[in-house]
Amino acid sequence: MKIVIAGAGAVGTHLSRLLSTEKHDCVLIDADEKRLGSIDSNYDIMALNASPTSIKTLKDAGVGSADLFVGVTPEESTNIIACSLAHQLGAKKTVARIDNYEYLLQSNQQFFKNLGVDSLIYPEVLAASDIINGLKLSWVRQRWDVHDGALVLLGVKLRESATILNQPLKDLCGPNDPYHIVAIRRGDDTIIPSGIDELHAYDLAYFMTTAEYIPYIRKIVGKEHYDDVQNVIIMGGSKTAVRAALTLPEYMNLKIIEHDADRCERLNQLLADTDTMVIHGDGRDLALLQEEGIKHTQAFVALTDNAETNILACLTAKKQGVRKTIAMVENLDYVSMAEGLDIGTIINKKTIAASHIFQMMMKADVRNLRSLMMVDSDVAEFVAAEGSRVTKKVVKDLGLPFGVTIGGLVRNGEGQLVSGMTQIQPGDSVMVFCHEHQLGKIEKFFKKQGLF
Repeated sequence: MKIVIAGAGAVGTHLSRLLSTEKHDCVLIDADEKRLGSIDSNYDIMALNASPTSIKTLKDAGVGSADLFVGVTPEESTNIIACSLAHQLGAKKTVARIDNYEYLLQSNQQFFKNLGVDSLIYPEVLAASDIINGLKLSWVRQRWDVHDGALVLLGVKLRESATILNQPLKDLCGPNDPYHIVAIRRGDDTIIPSGIDELHAYDLAYFMTTAEYIPYIRKIVGKEHYDDVQNVIIMGGSKTAVRAALTLPEYMNLKIIEHDADRCERLNQLLADTDTMVIHGDGRDLALLQEEGIKHTQAFVALTDNAETNILACLTAKKQGVRKTIAMVENLDYVSMAEGLDIGTIINKKTIAASHIFQMMMKADVRNLRSLMMVDSDVAEFVAAEGSRVTKKVVKDLGLPFGVTIGGLVRNGEGQLVSGMTQIQPGDSVMVFCHEHQLGKIEKFFKKQGLF
């Protein structure tokens, strides 16, 4: 595929590197030569130092034959204009990064379609959604609701208290059991498990289940003693913090600690209709944390622009007895370190945005796509087509490639777990798990076999 990306910032650079490793024809445009200079020569990326809103530049980049145009510069107006121009020049799909929540409203979607913008992404809103999902279950590292919770994916760090350790999964996840283990992180290795694999202490395991069995999952992983989150402290008054504050459940109490006095005033304006308390100070200051009741806080969220600061602040909070910590870690080199330090939930806006964009690249009917960063795995929601071969065989006879598993499906709004004898029907939304960056190959396999 040919993909043209406008903006060599964090998201654009990360995305272009991922695409180049997937052997896509990738062009990266930026008006700032210094940003383009940071691109490693080991990546097969064509760089253009020019304005992404120049028609000549877009033509030189080949947008007329582009399968996807992505606008992710720091300026949302530039992204929207560039997408509109790219659409008029022949780009098949366009996606623009924005900073205005109003643009995401359902009533405005057709407006942007008419402008030539097929999809909008607001990474801070997506990150805030992940944070809120994490806060709702204090014992879970990651949660993803499929079809408004018809299916639920839970990432859980296992301890010795779990009752499901050291047993073959075929004995734990039978056709009548209310969960499937779909991915495991063990040390530096990622496992898409089979029936002979086992769960060990300190594994990060991903469970596919339905909402009614969440309490059962909590019991078998030995997390019943974890207090539910009521009091939350966020360090850093970023856009993500604001979106999280505006969507926080009413039963939770929130304090935001921000070191910049002017930003504190702005936060008070933005959050005037909420019960959020804004505090001017340094979230790493132990005396301040103690004064603000860190001992009675169930969750600490670090959202500054500095990954090291966020990691260290979470470690400080954990030493004060906070069980649930969430850190924004934009530098991917620090992600494994944060996991090794048992930080808790890691939020990375680049991978969140990349998942959304990858979804648009898929030629099959893909409704959702997520990258499970901590287990180097991807999960996609494919929709079974009428007359496709996947609807004519039970799952065990589909011949799925090694390292691929189907975790569940949604039929008529109802979530169901999948076993080897499950018969997929036309219109089913099917959750497929595989190793990271393998979704393109999986999609080709499905197309070749006429499965979807």
